[in-house]
Amino acid sequence: MTEIRNVVVAITGASGACLGVRILQLLRERPEFRTHLVLSKAGILTLRHECDLTVADVRMLADVTYRPGEIGAAIASGSFPVAAMLVAPCSVKTLSAIATGYTDDLVSRAADVCLKEGRPLLLMVRETPLHLGHLRSMVAVTEAGAIVAPPVPAFYRRPHTVDDLVDYTARRALARVGLSEFAPEPWDGELNQAEPADLVAGR
Repeated sequence: MTEIRNVVVAITGASGACLGVRILQLLRERPEFRTHLVLSKAGILTLRHECDLTVADVRMLADVTYRPGEIGAAIASGSFPVAAMLVAPCSVKTLSAIATGYTDDLVSRAADVCLKEGRPLLLMVRETPLHLGHLRSMVAVTEAGAIVAPPVPAFYRRPHTVDDLVDYTARRALARVGLSEFAPEPWDGELNQAEPADLVAGR
């Protein structure tokens, strides 16, 4: 019998709600994963603005959904087994809350539980430019055991569409928290070689 693995996906108010949606879509393709979705209040606003799917559509992608104020939810307890948690996208407000242990909602509480239990936690921080406070928060969560993974486009893979970029970024995030089933095709190590004249000219 296949072991069911619980994965928490949180969508916060930063731009890039499509990342969390794609992660949910990928996990839904594999029956051995049970997904737990938390949509923050700001995350709902961003989702409505950026995505063609409705909030109800996105909730249907998850096995279990929670309101951000449900501090008593199963994922808020360390006794509930969680394979990994991804905050996709992660706002700087959420980043700051996790960095300081300020667990005022279910997103920050579930993330805090992952840190204290030594479980994979990945934060797709979506902000630019970054000031010193942002960077210090990133250092703090990294020192606590989280993975900071800004959704930087992999242009070297020559994506054809925005969906290509989103899919690759979502797969990389899932692979990084140990869910290797979703890893994208590995890079073959080959780049188009520059002509000698281009190298001499510094182009």
